[in-house]
Amino acid sequence: MSAQPGPAAPPARNAQAAPATHRELFGAFTRLALQGFGGVLPVAQHELVERLGWVEREEFLRLLSSAQVLPGPTVVNLALMIGDRFFGWRGALTALLGMLLAPSVVVLTLAVAAMQLRELPWVAGALRGMAVVAAGLVASTAIRLASALRGNVLGTPLNALLGALTLLAVGVLHWPLVGVALGLGCVAVAAAWRRLGAAAR
Repeated sequence: MSAQPGPAAPPARNAQAAPATHRELFGAFTRLALQGFGGVLPVAQHELVERLGWVEREEFLRLLSSAQVLPGPTVVNLALMIGDRFFGWRGALTALLGMLLAPSVVVLTLAVAAMQLRELPWVAGALRGMAVVAAGLVASTAIRLASALRGNVLGTPLNALLGALTLLAVGVLHWPLVGVALGLGCVAVAAAWRRLGAAAR
């Protein structure tokens, strides 16, 4: 009597997953954009890295770093780079439309409604509550992405120091973000260059 086969094991997540069509790419970016109340970045990390598996966590961190230093909104730059990665310039345009089309309609509709309802106490309270949730989402994303820095050439102590200095300069001292990114970014690049050169020797 043959043994009955057990339940099939769940399939492993494919780290090299990719959108099959432009429609799938457009739908993914539309979905994450419509979930991004208070900021799309936490949702983008969850959708693209954890749920869809289109991007590895370390690669997402590298793309995010590039998107932050380029002109324009970070999440828009990120969408352009990921769309271009899969379908070239057409993919970049598809991802951009997914990010902006449906949210633009929602934002314009809510803006008209907010003008009519802004004096109501419950509307002001709801907006203040969403600000707290948005801050929590950004903080949780930073914690998730921090694990990707373990193998970074700068090492954990220097990464932590640079992160703390950035938080102090922008969050406490309110220094301009561009100046902080250029200043500490140059320090980080120089340190990484030096350590990579020492490792090569």
